[in-house]
Amino acid sequence: MNKPLFATLALTAAFAFAGPACAEKLKATLDAKSEVPANTSAGTGTADLDYDAASKKLSWTVTYSGLSGPATAAHFHGPAEAGKNAGVAVAIPNAATSPVKGEATLTDAQAADLLGGKYYVNIHTAANPGGEIRGQVTK
Repeated sequence: MNKPLFATLALTAAFAFAGPACAEKLKATLDAKSEVPANTSAGTGTADLDYDAASKKLSWTVTYSGLSGPATAAHFHGPAEAGKNAGVAVAIPNAATSPVKGEATLTDAQAADLLGGKYYVNIHTAANPGGEIRGQVTK
């Protein structure tokens, strides 16, 4: 096999196995002291997020424990920086049991707020209907 042909085949194979661009990895660490106002819950949680800019798809796994009772709702809220409250931006359905997995397609404005650190994850309970644990989404 001649060298130029081999080099072309190797380069083609490298691109074929590389696949599409990787999704942006984001995370949030949820606790009661991040709530506004803070509360005394012992609950904690994490959110592991992937955002694919090409499809505008946000995928998540939210895990939590130690809440005062069953989760009644969960959402991405924004736009808001840490220490500020905002309305629901994206619902997290079926949050009654942990872990919670899901996905949503974002608008351009939602994607900009997400990647700009202006979204937070909030888990709500009956004892804390405004939110029991919260975490700001970061890279």
